[in-house]
Amino acid sequence: MNKDELVKKLPFWNMLNNEEAELVKMSATINKYPKGVVAQGFEDECLGVIQVLKGQLRVYLLSEEGREVTLFRINEGEFCTLTASCIIEQITFETQISAEADTELLVINAGTYERLADSNLQVKCFTYELIIERFSEIMWALQQILFMGFDKRLAVFLYDEYSRTGSLEIKMTHEQIAKLTGSAREVVSRMLKRFADEDIVEFKRGVIIIKNIAALKKIIK
Repeated sequence: MNKDELVKKLPFWNMLNNEEAELVKMSATINKYPKGVVAQGFEDECLGVIQVLKGQLRVYLLSEEGREVTLFRINEGEFCTLTASCIIEQITFETQISAEADTELLVINAGTYERLADSNLQVKCFTYELIIERFSEIMWALQQILFMGFDKRLAVFLYDEYSRTGSLEIKMTHEQIAKLTGSAREVVSRMLKRFADEDIVEFKRGVIIIKNIAALKKIIK
């Protein structure tokens, strides 16, 4: 599918007039990021609004000490406006965005999207609706870190991954899980060992296998 066909699948496409549609077509690019590459960092320009064509992105905060707190992930097929947060004056915190897998994005640059949102009330309302949804995800992530014991947090993460992928095998390292749960690798390893001792999971190099979904649900409750 070429770029002109892809832009017509953007969720706001039907809100545009002919002139705005041509502007989107001209500004759209397809960007590719190998797994592990930072797509947007502190020194980079705003990425723009994106549609994930393939792969997955992780949006996170990075402290001066190097600690990472994952805010949310953007999965294949999803559209995100918070990656263009530089055009929204009320958002003052800076995030990092990295590719969790080999990733391909359809990107509308921030300047173009800002023009659309300024001139088209439907696009502006659509933008703020999506931002509210993402902030709900961010608040859930922070709530887990601040108020939830790590056993429950890890159980929620494992169950969510199972629900998202439909697989009992979670192909992640302890380090990756630590980044996604806002914890340390050693803490993840200790808790996974406890889960393994209770026959809830087993783990091999780079893979966690869920053996007892009911036990995970019990921890979550």
